[in-house]
Amino acid sequence: MLGVWANAIAIVVGALLGCLLRGGIKEKYSQTINYGLALCVTIIGISGALKAQDTLCMIVSVVVGSALGELLRIERGIERLGDWAQQRFSKGDTGFATGFVNASLLFCVGAMAVVGALEAGLQNKPDTLLAKSALDGVFSVILASSFGPGVIFSAVPILIYQGGIALLSGVLSPLLTDALINEMSAVGSLLIIGIGLNSMGFLKDRIRVGNMLPAIIIPCIYLPLVGIFG
Repeated sequence: MLGVWANAIAIVVGALLGCLLRGGIKEKYSQTINYGLALCVTIIGISGALKAQDTLCMIVSVVVGSALGELLRIERGIERLGDWAQQRFSKGDTGFATGFVNASLLFCVGAMAVVGALEAGLQNKPDTLLAKSALDGVFSVILASSFGPGVIFSAVPILIYQGGIALLSGVLSPLLTDALINEMSAVGSLLIIGIGLNSMGFLKDRIRVGNMLPAIIIPCIYLPLVGIFG
């Protein structure tokens, strides 16, 4: 569990540093940096999505997962959690909820979160999560410099998400084959592209990435069914 805690601490430390820098960065620099971060996030998403071996699996996962997420209104639930934290800890900061939602989605989605948590639980090996901690720490500095202290609280979903996978790793490991993890990662990377596009602000209607989160687990159902029915 060392890697799980290290990841959360890296986010908190990075976000605190970003908050200190927030007032000292001129708006034009902040905007350009934010666009640069959005481009980096988009490229990371594209590189991961291109690793998909089963395009149909990705399509089915996104369609079914998005429909399920809209039904459950997952993003609205995340936003309400962010709004509650904003009212409790940072009244008047309009970027708080946005920072919390964007950071939570970015840090939880992706192969390193799943694989790293499994390694931490099964082998007590923190290497992958320590590498992820370094990346998340850098991203949290930049995100917090744009959106403020909401990014700090994204460490809580990270602890719950990765800690839960680590604790359940003994049960999950026989089910999570390399092929399955690869497809889950590809779908997650597709959602990361959505986060990047939202951050750029060029879209007329923002992509509700939070409502697409169930798409990540749809390959767990799709691939076994394909194996059975061919």
